[in-house]
Formats: sequence, C-alpha cells, structure tokens
Amino acid sequence: MLEIDGSVGGQVLRTACALSAITKQPCRIFHIRRNRPKPGLMPQHLLGIQALAELCRGRLEGDRINSEEINFWPTEIVAKDLHLKIETAGSITLMLQTLLPLSLAIAEPMKIIFEGGATDTFFSPTIDYFRCVFLKILEKTGIKIETDVLKRGYYPEGGAKVEVKIYPSKLEKIKLAERGNLKKILMISGAADSLKSKKVAERQLAGVKEIFGKLNLPSEEKIEYYETRSPGSQICLAAEFALESTDTAAVFMGTDNLGKLGKRAEDIGKEAALELLKEQKSGACLDKHSADQILLYLALAGSGSSATVSEITEHCLTNIGTIEKFLKGKFGIKNNLIIWQSLK
Repeated sequence: MLEIDGSVGGQVLRTACALSAITKQPCRIFHIRRNRPKPGLMPQHLLGIQALAELCRGRLEGDRINSEEINFWPTEIVAKDLHLKIETAGSITLMLQTLLPLSLAIAEPMKIIFEGGATDTFFSPTIDYFRCVFLKILEKTGIKIETDVLKRGYYPEGGAKVEVKIYPSKLEKIKLAERGNLKKILMISGAADSLKSKKVAERQLAGVKEIFGKLNLPSEEKIEYYETRSPGSQICLAAEFALESTDTAAVFMGTDNLGKLGKRAEDIGKEAALELLKEQKSGACLDKHSADQILLYLALAGSGSSATVSEITEHCLTNIGTIEKFLKGKFGIKNNLIIWQSLK
C-alpha cells in the first residue's frame, strides 16, 4: 500500500485517489489537509472520493467528515451514471478533478449530475475557467468531456446544478511547447440576478477593458445574470492562441476572479485582466493554474510528453511528487519546461 502525506492540501488527495483508481494501487493518505485552518476531509472531498470509490468498486476506510486519514482499495472501474447531492457550497470543479481521469479507463460514456454545491467559489477554478480553459486543453490531448450548467451556485448557499458527460478517451502524446499568436480572448462576466440593478457584470467587464485599454486585443464578450440562492459574481478571461500554420486554437490560457463584499466590481475585472497579461507575457503554453492540473495527464500520456508553464508553483511541485509515487517515471524541469520521462 502506497503511503501518501496529504498535509499540504486537497490536491494531493484528489490526485492520489484518481491515480490509485487508474493504476489499481491501494493507498493510505494520512495527515489530510493538516496545514489548513480546518484540517481533514470537508464535504466536497468526502463526496468526491466516495463517488470515485463507487465507480471503481473500491473500498474506503476513514471516509468521514474531518477525517485526516483514509485507506483506499480500488478494483475494476465501471462506467455508470451518478447523481451526487451536495448539501454545502462545496466546489463542483474540484470534485470533477477527482473524477475526470476515469475517462481514460471506462468503456462507455457516463453522466454525473451534481445537485447542490457551488459552480463559482473561493480557492477553486470557476466553472467558466474549467470549461473554457482546462477542458479545452484536455480536448487537445484526446479527452472529451461535456458540461451543462443548469444552475449557478455561489458561497455560502450553493444550490447549483451541473450535468457532466464523460466519454471513454485515449490520451495522445502531449506536446505543448509552441503557443502561436493570440487568436481571441473570451471574456465572460456573470453575476446573480440580485446584482443586476447594480450592473455588476457590466462593471467587471469595464474593469477588464480599462486594463486592456488600447492594446487592440481580439475579444468576445458575454454578460450573464443568473437566478441563484446567494448573491455573487465571477469573471473569466480565456485566451486562445493558434500557430500560423493552422486556424484552429492550439493553446488555451486563462484567469478568473470572484466578486467580494466591499470590493468594487471594476477592480475584480482589473485584477483578472492584469493576471492574464502577466500569464501571456510569460510566453508559456499553460497558465500557472492549469499547469498543476495537467500534470497527471502529461504523465499518463507517455514518455516525452511536455509543456511550458508560466510558473512552477508549490501546487505544481506537490502534484509532481504525488504522481511520481504512483507511476514509473520522473518529471524533469528545465526553466519553465516540464517533461515526463518513463522509467523501464
């Protein structure tokens, strides 16, 4: 049984459990989120690993709220539809990080319905970033996932509803070294209906435009309002880059931001825009947020798969250490290039 120290955060738990299921290696994860203000399993972590265990006919020990240790014995992965009810404002996108890798091991499509939870909440990717950046990157590697957001959910009430269809997939070798030229920036600004009179979504977008100024960047705008249980807002900027030899997007980068009580909506947009310009200036193919999320797929795609990333974050290094415990290989890092090399 592999021993995994989960003290640094939930990403270790998600990556370890997903790889445990795919490789059929049992694991013990201890000190789960010990360095967090509220250590142990939170509802979204618990629901994610229990759903994973159901899909791989696995056995879990220690799967309860606040538990700092679990034992996981996976068996055969079987595609089946799931209906997951989330009583809190737990992040749906973080739960999906645990479940999406199963696309590489299923024989038939499966649908997961999330009822409750949050599409856009703190310390996790917004659903727009997830759909318009991360899933677009996965699509380029051979993975097909469809998402349908039926209802938005914000902290603290949640109340979202999202349908996700996961198709059987086979990874192609990943080579993300050439970014090409900027093709378009998709700017999605959204807020709860209760904030419509204050034009929060429009003002977030105005903040983005103030930063972009006279840069004359090709862009597409979307302003959206939703019926939600809690007031909230979000903005996502998704940039597509294409090589000169093709018209189709080759690379996707992005940033997102959430509205905060007491902070001007314009400033929310400005922060997202400044962050995107910083990511773009790096010259890399992946922004710092998608970099650590793509590592699992990079390794599973085979020896020589590589990507340039804007920043080697602590999250990135933590994920590297976790992946190397399950798979026979090593990540090499040279400047901002990450390469996976399998070991015989």
